[in-house]
Parts: sequence; C-alpha cells; structure tokens
Amino acid sequence: MTACAIEAIEPMIEPMAIGPMAEDGFSPGAELAITADGAYAARLVRSGDSRSGDSWFPERWTLDGPEPYAVPLPGNQPEEPGTQVLPMGDGRVLIHRSIDGRHTFALLYPTGPGTGELPLGAVECPDAGTRLRLLPPAPGGDRAYALALGRRSTTVWLVAGGAFGPEYVTEVPGRCSGGVWLDRTGRLLALDREVGGRTKAIVVDLERDGEVSPLLQISAESNDRLLLADADSGLLLIGSDAPSPGQQERLGWGVLGSTLPVRFPECLRIDGCTLTPFAIQPGQVLTPESCGVALRVDGSAGSWVGVWRPSERQVRHLPAPEGWLPGAGLWSRDGELQLPYVTGEMPCGVARLRAERSEGVERSEETAACVTLESGAATGPETTAPAPVAVARPVPLQQAPLGRLVAKAGKPGNEVAKLVTN
Repeated sequence: MTACAIEAIEPMIEPMAIGPMAEDGFSPGAELAITADGAYAARLVRSGDSRSGDSWFPERWTLDGPEPYAVPLPGNQPEEPGTQVLPMGDGRVLIHRSIDGRHTFALLYPTGPGTGELPLGAVECPDAGTRLRLLPPAPGGDRAYALALGRRSTTVWLVAGGAFGPEYVTEVPGRCSGGVWLDRTGRLLALDREVGGRTKAIVVDLERDGEVSPLLQISAESNDRLLLADADSGLLLIGSDAPSPGQQERLGWGVLGSTLPVRFPECLRIDGCTLTPFAIQPGQVLTPESCGVALRVDGSAGSWVGVWRPSERQVRHLPAPEGWLPGAGLWSRDGELQLPYVTGEMPCGVARLRAERSEGVERSEETAACVTLESGAATGPETTAPAPVAVARPVPLQQAPLGRLVAKAGKPGNEVAKLVTN
C-alpha cells in the first residue's frame, strides 16, 4: 500500500455537471464494487494474455487484512464485456451474465488453482426493451438485488441470498434508476423514479412487500435524484435542478428525517467539471455536517479527488493516486479515505489519504430550496409535491425555523412530519 501526499490542484473552468446517467437509464458505477463493510471488492478484468484476445475474467479483492490482495476467478470460458460482478460478505463473488434476454446468476469462489461456481438460477426478460442490472452491495453482505427496467415499470429481484434462487420482490410503476441503501439492515432501498417526464427519489420497503413512499420533493417541476446516503448520520447527497430550472442539476445535501431545507452550496459548483460523490465518512451519528464526502472530479485535465464537508465552504482538491479506479473508495470512521488503484508494479493497491477537517472555516453561504425528506418506513398514498419556493439564503442548521409540521397519515407508529412553507 502507498500513502498519497495531500497537494491542492486547481480545477478548470466551464459549467459544472453532476455524474451522468447511462443510456440504459442506470447510473454508471465505479470500476470496482466494494461491500458495505469494506471487507471485499470485485471487478471485471481484461486478460493480459495476447493469445486469448479480448477476454475478461472476474477478480476478487480482500481489503480487510494487513495488505490488500487480489484473487483471479477465471471460469471455463472468458466472460463477455459488460458482465457484472458483485462482492458478497463471505468473500464469494456474484456474477451476472446476460444472453438473449436470459439473465443467469452464480456465485464464484477460489478452489486452489481453479474457480468454483455455484449456479443460482436465472431471470427471464422476454421483452427486448427490458434492461437488468445489479444494485450496489446490500448491507450485511448476505443478499444481492437487481433492477429490471421495463417500458412502464421496474421490477426488483432478490438474486442471491433467497431460499430458491432468484425471487421476485416487487414491481414499481415507472422507470427507476439509481439505487441507494438507507439503513444498515438492507430493508430500505431508495430509487430514482421517472414518471411523466419528472424524476423523484422514492423509498421501497423490502420487508413490507415493496411498499413505496416518497423521499424527495423539492418542487412539482424539479428532477430530484438521491446520489448517496449514510445510514449513521442520515446525510444525503442529492442532485436536483430545482435551484436552476431548465439548467443542469446541482449538487446539494440534506439529512434524512429532517424538516430543514436541502442546501446547494456554491462551492460544489466547480466550473468545467463533473462532480460525482462516491463515499461518505461513517460513524458521525449526531453530526452529519462533519461527515467527510469524497467526490470524483472529472475535468479537461483528467480525474482527481475532491473532499468536502457540509460544515465547510470549500472543496479540497487532491491528486488521485496513479492507476486509481475512478469512483471507487471508502472512508474509515476516523476520517481516512482509502482509494483502490492498479499499476504495472502494483496489481492491487490502496492509497490512504488523510484529509483533516479544516479549522476556523466559515460556514458556507448557500442557496437552498425546501424539500420533503421522509422516512422509508412511511406508508399511505403518495402526496403531490409542494409548490416551488423562492430560493433564499439559509440560516445555520441550529437556527433554521421549523415552519409548520403536518402529520402525514400512515400505519400506527410510522407517522412522518412534513415541512410546509408559508
């Protein structure tokens, strides 16, 4: 492993954008998928053997030991480009293969010099327009889920960890993308649902037969996506065009369950760059403003790492380690950012960065719009989004007015408070 020195770099200049969506409606993921606890990772690797041509095989990384190491998991035949792999909590790797609308799943594991494979079954998608993708690793590591994006609805499948192979979970009206876990148990899944030309984040309760509740509503006309969440602090990273209707999305933040407005810091508008949050510092239970947020910054000069905290008014720009797998990384509870990388000399490395919290930094002057942040356990019919509100300078969190609280009906014990602006 290596340690990277922290050295500021200057971003280039032009309008900022937030990480784009792929053509199939899914957010493009990092080159390396990492389990929720940071113990294992997996990726698809191109073979370096010129005799095998353009062939691919899965590779598992072990990250929780003294030194990271990688184990190749080649099968009897090369994998197709675009084959998905996902690490499980026990060290096995889930592989998703697709052939003519038939999606097969299996668990791979090392067996001495070879690779063992445990078939799990298949999901049939006869409609040629349906796309199926694995969701990010679920908390706990013993289950894995997939989204099947159809023409008018999206189906959630449990593809690993069930009793009898892939199991149908629920069907959600509308076309859903994204996929963010909101809790430590793998019960609450946030998706970005497109209905009527507008995208809003919703919550799917997997323990209540896929019950759907609204999560983000900034205005009736805005597109509001959930990009990242931390279960300990409740910190949410949000992409929305509400502050600038008809223009590019801006990056904002809020707190799950809070009645305070979502804030859109000016420091997260970096000219000429695309910002994609990929990791939040865990363990900050009562202080979401102090969580470190790691950003992938893409500009004309290449890709590098940004570190930002909601309590600060600046993004610290750090050079990425050579061979960094862009968008891959995780925080430790004590504030160490770990970035996986691959070079010719180091086929499996983790660079460790210390981005200490800046002392004496003023609180950011931000623009804000009001948003409804609702618990995924809420039930009852979805409500119409509130009317757009005027953009205003927010006050610090400790002084923000609570407005009027209106109880939203739900099942007993699941009432949710909703902020209503005057």
